[in-house]
This record gives sequence, structure tokens and C-alpha cells, in this order.
Amino acid sequence: MKVVIFAGGLGTRISEETSLRPKPMVDIGGHPVLWHIFKMYSQHGIFDFVICLGYRGYVIKEYFANYFLHTSDVTFHMPENRIEVHGNTTEPWRVTLVDTGELTGTGGRLKKVADYIRKDELFCLTYGDGVSDVDITASIAFHRSHGQLATLTAVQPTARFGLLDIENDQVQTFREKEIGEGGWVNGGFFVLSPKVLDFIPDDPATMWEREPLQQLTDEGHLFAYRHRGYWQPMDTLRDKQLLDELWASGRAPWKTW
Repeated sequence: MKVVIFAGGLGTRISEETSLRPKPMVDIGGHPVLWHIFKMYSQHGIFDFVICLGYRGYVIKEYFANYFLHTSDVTFHMPENRIEVHGNTTEPWRVTLVDTGELTGTGGRLKKVADYIRKDELFCLTYGDGVSDVDITASIAFHRSHGQLATLTAVQPTARFGLLDIENDQVQTFREKEIGEGGWVNGGFFVLSPKVLDFIPDDPATMWEREPLQQLTDEGHLFAYRHRGYWQPMDTLRDKQLLDELWASGRAPWKTW
């Protein structure tokens, strides 16, 4: 099974980190967010990745082209123009990097990688900027159980701010932010039939989250796998700092490997 990952957005809400690199290459604990996502799927026996590149996609290409340089000790034998890699850990990954356009919408990106997934029974899809302890294996089993074309992972994010109950300008109760206050939202981590490609028009600007998902919903093809565990997107510098702190503490909830 393959995983398609959206990795081409501009990352404007975390521009402090993305002026020189795409958001999936922002480090969490010394590794790009993309590496964390690969490790999450690998824990469920999925090792084949198709990456939709856009903004500064060459940075991702260079990372994988020089993966051992990033993860191993090396000796450069200059007179022989040779590199010796020491103690490298080989990952069982197959990575296909596809230039899908800098300003292409998410639906357009998915359409542009159709040739890599169209013949598969199922494929997974997610965003290149979020981590979770979602049970991918269980979500795939859930998808097969309902027999329709699309499954998204529904999550209940922690509300950003505390809630106030006000009566006649007087605060009656104050409730600190809680998980689930905002209801269920799209957390990504889709399981899909290649038939969903037929719901995406031939328009590069198409957003997967708009017309295609709405049509799938209207025709009864979209189901939600409810995940009540950890889920965190990295939208802002504040989010990155939170993820860094969790990783440094040794208590990163998404680290299931």
C-alpha cells in the first residue's frame, strides 16, 4: 500500500521556519516532520510513499538523495573522491517525489500523482505537517468494513482558548480549553479507493477539501474513522515549539515506533 503526502504548500502561517524550506522539512527533535510521518506509517507496515512536491520541493529531493549523510557518521576520502558511511540504519522506504506545481491546490496535486496510485486497491493520504498516534491499521480495517470509497480520520482538537458563560455582562463560569470543545474536524490520515480520482476535476487549482470531498459526502461515499487520541498539526511557530518540547521530554505521544 502507498501513502500520498501533500508537501507542496507555502506554509505562510509559520513563515519564520519556511522562508528557506517547505513546512514538512521543519525539524522536530532534529528530524523533519516528514520523517516523523514516515515513521508513523512504517509502524503499521507501510513503506511506500508518494510525495506531492511544490514550494521548494528540491529541499525534500536533496534530503532523500543525501539521507545517509543526514543520519550517519561519514568519512570523506578526498583523494579517491569516495564517501564511507559508518553504522547507517537502513529504512525500508520507497520514496517517489513528484513535482506537482508550486501553486497547485491539494486536489490538483492528488490528480497529478494519479499514475502512481490508480492501479492500487487502496491508498492512504495525509498532510505533511501533522503528527498523531492514530491507529492506521485500524483505520484501514474500518475503511474495508464499510465498503465505500473514502475514509477520513475525524479528530477532536483542543480548543485554542478557554470558554466563558456570560450573563448580563457577568462571567458565570470559566472553563479552561478542553479536548473536543470544537467538535469533530478533518484530521487527515485518509484511506481511499483510487476511484476518488474521478471526483477531482482537471483543474490544478482544485482543493481536495472542497468540491471532491463535498461530492463524496453528498453521494454517501465518505465515512469518518473517529480518533480520540493524540493529534497535532504544525501550523504555527507555537505548534512547533510544543512538538519540540514533547520530543525533548521523551513523551512524544505520536512516537509509537
